[in-house]
Amino acid sequence: MNEVLRQEKKYLINIEQYYNISRRFSKLFMEDEHSSGDGYLVRSLYFDTIDDKDFEEKIDGVDLRRKIRLRNYGTDPQYAKLEMKQKQGMMQKKRSLALNKEQSRRLINGDYSVLLEFNSGFAGECFGLMHMQCYRPKAVVAYTRKVFVADENEIRITFDHHIKGSESSFDIFSEDLVENMIFDPSLVVMEVKFNGFLLSYIKDAINEINASELAVSKYCLGRAIGKKYLFL
Repeated sequence: MNEVLRQEKKYLINIEQYYNISRRFSKLFMEDEHSSGDGYLVRSLYFDTIDDKDFEEKIDGVDLRRKIRLRNYGTDPQYAKLEMKQKQGMMQKKRSLALNKEQSRRLINGDYSVLLEFNSGFAGECFGLMHMQCYRPKAVVAYTRKVFVADENEIRITFDHHIKGSESSFDIFSEDLVENMIFDPSLVVMEVKFNGFLLSYIKDAINEINASELAVSKYCLGRAIGKKYLFL
């Protein structure tokens, strides 16, 4: 089980800004080892309760809230990470557990008992929560992610673009997953993730972008049809 506690700030930029910023950031930061070209594929399956408790709490801006997702990376993933993100004021706590493809598909199909096979308190917590509160797969969100990293405060700056989704097809390992564009392809979500504080040279680089901070949720975007959610 892996655990991180950090702050996350999101900004909305256009595709032209993204390419200009990427060229500038490539001189300031290291690229993630998997982040060649425009980046790598990320797919996330989000779970929620029958009455969509996590979705509603996000929309209502509840200070203490969570989301549970199963995420994999690349075009031929052999494993996925079960992740729980918990919002705690300005901080985001994320815990994760690696599952192989067979274990992941059991989880996708509603067999949460697979979590009892792990000698992990986090796995047991997820089993109890998902079983008792009747969590079910609700939406898949996929996008291409470009990542820059800085060792100081474990800073990661990510650019997510060409965001697609599905509310009917949930196998994130499938090559035939049915997806539709759920976000304007000319827009890019930039996220700055850090522990403690941002160093001044990084803060200055971000301020030069002149982009407004926002609270867009990819999970909410993924529920656009079923929940009639619109991001304006």
